[in-house]
Order: sequence, then C-alpha cells, then structure tokens
Amino acid sequence: MNFEKVRDVIVETVNLNPEEIKLESNLKENLNLDSLDAVELNMALEEAFEITIDDEELMKFVTVKDIVDYIDAHVAA
Repeated sequence: MNFEKVRDVIVETVNLNPEEIKLESNLKENLNLDSLDAVELNMALEEAFEITIDDEELMKFVTVKDIVDYIDAHVAA
C-alpha cells in the first residue's frame, strides 16, 4: 500500500505531524486542508507518484484513504 508515501507527501507539503495522518483522516475536517493546500498536495502527489490527477478526481478526495485508493489504482506495480 502507498499510505506511507502519501503520508510523507502530505507531511512535506502542508507541514503536518505524521502521527495526525490516518487512513480515515478527513482532509478538510481533520487535517484542515483548504483549496490552496489541495492544489499544492495534488502537484506534490503527481510528482511523487509520476501520475496525473484530474481536477475532477481531486475534488472527489475526502479522506486520505481516497487518495491512497486512487494511487493504488493508477500507479503501475
């Protein structure tokens, strides 16, 4: 699973404590990400995983698990 790498990208991008980030963490409610954070996180995830995440897909992400599931489905093993 890519959770650890996603967590690391979130930590580096929005300066959160890694212990605060769980699979079930809500991006807005638990991690307090705003729209600018989301754009920055999207760019960092695209770079880290060498994928493209469409804006429409980005808007569907509610939890960290949503991001991990998307990456698991779109990154070659």
